[in-house]
Amino acid sequence: MGAPTATQPPGTAAKSRELAAEVIHDAQRLVRLEVALAKQELNDLAMANAVAAVLVIFGGLLVLLGVLVALPSLVVFLVPWHWQAAAVWIVLYMVLGLGLAFYGKTRFRVGLPARTLASLKENKEWALRRMRSTGR
Repeated sequence: MGAPTATQPPGTAAKSRELAAEVIHDAQRLVRLEVALAKQELNDLAMANAVAAVLVIFGGLLVLLGVLVALPSLVVFLVPWHWQAAAVWIVLYMVLGLGLAFYGKTRFRVGLPARTLASLKENKEWALRRMRSTGR
């Protein structure tokens, strides 16, 4: 068996450049797709947080309304037999307002886009495997 030749077969260098260019093109496409995915996830997160903020604000307004009803209710409280109706309204507004505010608060989500991070890790591993196979 003869010793390996120092020269590569014709076209090997061109093929390597072609494969490297293809890997770079694929990596650029992946980056564009990752940016699009991140934008979509952040948009979804912003929309969900907007709904949660509206619920918290509406709940806060109802609590404020409950307080505003409570003040005249104190006057009604001093008049016999009318305080029961005022107490019912106070309790109703306060429970409804606090319930909406807490529900809205639980809907807030803050964090990194999980699918984008997982996809970036997969793409990194893919690119490394592709570059290793191209370098052979």
